[in-house]
Amino acid sequence: MKTETSTMIINPFSLGIDLETGDMPNATNHLVRRASDMKGYYLNENALEDLIKKDSDPIHYEVFELPVPEEYGHLMYCISKLYPGKIGEEYFFTKGHYHTVEQTAEIYLCLKGEGYMVMKTSEGKFEAIRMERGQMVYVPPFWAHRSINTGVEPLVSFCIYPAEAGHNYGDIKEHGFPKRIVEIENSICFI
Repeated sequence: MKTETSTMIINPFSLGIDLETGDMPNATNHLVRRASDMKGYYLNENALEDLIKKDSDPIHYEVFELPVPEEYGHLMYCISKLYPGKIGEEYFFTKGHYHTVEQTAEIYLCLKGEGYMVMKTSEGKFEAIRMERGQMVYVPPFWAHRSINTGVEPLVSFCIYPAEAGHNYGDIKEHGFPKRIVEIENSICFI
C-alpha cells in the first residue's frame, strides 16, 4: 500500500452526472455487462439463455467512471446503472464483489429506482438493506456486496471507495450469496 508521501498529485476536476438517466456523459471508463456475462450467477440458467436469445443479449448493467490513480489517498467514484428485469423469478443483480484490499469500505447513494444491497462476510454473516432514491448504504470493510433491482426502472447509484480497493469477483461466482431475492406471487421474497 502506498503512503501519503507517495500519492500521485493530480489537478482538481469536476464531472457532470445526468440525474434523470443515470449516465455520466464524459466518463472515460464505461463497463457494460450483458446478460451473457452473467452466466453462472443465476439459479435458472435456462431462463438466462432464453433471455440472451430472445432479446439479443441485452445490457444487464453499466458502470461509468472517470478513473483516478488507484493508490492510497485517492477516492474512486462511479455510477452504477442496473436495469430492471428477472431471470425466471430472480430479480436482476450485479455480479457482486469483495474488495481486493479487504479492509476498504464503499458508499452507495441511490439516485433512482429501488432495490436492495445484499452483503455477506466470509464468516457467513448476511445483510440486506433497502435502496431507494436518497438512501445511502455504507458497506463496511470485509463485506462482499451486490445490488439487486426490484423495481420497474433502472436502479442508479453513485458509489465512492478508496482508489486502491480493487475488485475480487472470484468467490462470489463460486459461492454466491446466502440468500437470493425473487418474486413469488407478486411479492419480493428472500430464499
